Amino acid sequence: MGTHGWRLATVLGLAVGAVGIGILWASGRIDFPFYPPPGFLILVAGALGVALLRASWAPALGTALGVFMVIGFLTSSGMDNLTGAAGPVVAIGSAVQMTGMLVALVAGTVALRKEIRQPAGR
Repeated sequence: MGTHGWRLATVLGLAVGAVGIGILWASGRIDFPFYPPPGFLILVAGALGVALLRASWAPALGTALGVFMVIGFLTSSGMDNLTGAAGPVVAIGSAVQMTGMLVALVAGTVALRKEIRQPAGR
């Protein structure tokens, strides 16, 4: 897969993570400080950044957001949510979110490495 494919995978991972947060919000079981949930806004902005910025460092946004969200998941009630302690919808939302974040983290890292080795436009 070329650089553009990995970049697209990063964007899709961030979008899937945002969908997972949307599921968590829709469940009504997770309290967010305001609507739309901050994580949703951050992931959508990150996806747009990776998709629209032509800079070789843009995939690093996906990697950084993936790391940030995975650490937040592991240091909060994420594992309890994933195992169904807050209900099945929350478990599904958590699984969707983490799947997206792991895809964004891996794809962003690979895309960044490929961009560094062969910058876009060359």
